[in-house]
Amino acid sequence: MTVSWFQAFLIGVVYYLGNIGTPWLSLLGSISVVYKPLVAGTLVGCILGDPVQGCIYGAAINLPYVAFISAGGTAPADPGLAGTVGTAWAMISGVDTTAAMTIALPLGLLGTMIWVTHMTLDVTFVHMADKAAEEADLDRICFLHVVPPQILMFCLCVIPATIAAKLGGEAVAGLIGMLTGTPLRILQVIGSLLPALGIAMNLRSISRPGTLLFFVAGLIMVKYLGLPVIAIAALGGVVAYFYTTLLYNGAPAAAAAAADDDEEDF
Repeated sequence: MTVSWFQAFLIGVVYYLGNIGTPWLSLLGSISVVYKPLVAGTLVGCILGDPVQGCIYGAAINLPYVAFISAGGTAPADPGLAGTVGTAWAMISGVDTTAAMTIALPLGLLGTMIWVTHMTLDVTFVHMADKAAEEADLDRICFLHVVPPQILMFCLCVIPATIAAKLGGEAVAGLIGMLTGTPLRILQVIGSLLPALGIAMNLRSISRPGTLLFFVAGLIMVKYLGLPVIAIAALGGVVAYFYTTLLYNGAPAAAAAAADDDEEDF
C-alpha cells in the first residue's frame, strides 16, 4: 500500500483534531474522542480506503492504553500519535496486530515530546495575554487564548505526522521485510504482552471496593449468562445512569438534612 502526500496530510489532521487542547471535537479543550487509537485508527483506515482494517489495528493499539489517563497537565504517553501514525504504518507494512502494537508504542513516547514542546512554547502567549490584561484589552486576550496556540499546535501535530505517515511507512515496510522470520516473531511476542499492561492497570482501578462488585456482575453475565458484549455495555450504561442519579441526587438532600440538624442543635 502506498500513501499520497494528501492522505498523509489528512492523517496529520486526524492527529491534530484528537490532541489534548484542541477545542473543535472536545469540551473545553479536554481530551477528544479521536484521541483514542480505536477511533483514530478507524479514521485513518477510512483515509487509506480500508476502515475495517484500520479499526482492527486501532483496537489492537488501544489495548496498552486502555487505562490511560492524563492528570495535572502531564502526558505519560501519547495514544493519539500511536493510533494515527501507528495504524498507517501497520496498514502500509501489512503486519499483524501484535507487531502493530510493538511498532506503535514508541510513537506514543515520541508524542510526549510534541506535547511538552507545545506546552513550553504556549507560555509565550500567556505572557502576551497578561500584557493585554494590563491594558484591559479583552478582545486581544480572547484572540491570544485561541488563535495562536491552535496555529502552533496544528503545525506541531500535522507536520511531523504527515512526514511520518508518508516517509516513515515506506521505511517501516522495508524494515519489516528485512525482519521476516525470527526477528518478526520476536516483535509479535512482545506485542502480545503489551495488552497485559493496559489491562492490569485497568484491573487495579477496578479492584477498589466501590467498583469491584460491578466487575464481578459483568463477569457473571459474560461467563455464566452468555450475554454479548454489546448487551452488557448497554445494561452497564443503564446501571451507571441510575447509580449516579441516586448518588448525586441524594447527596444534596443528605447535606440539607445535616444542616437542619445543626440548626436544631444550636
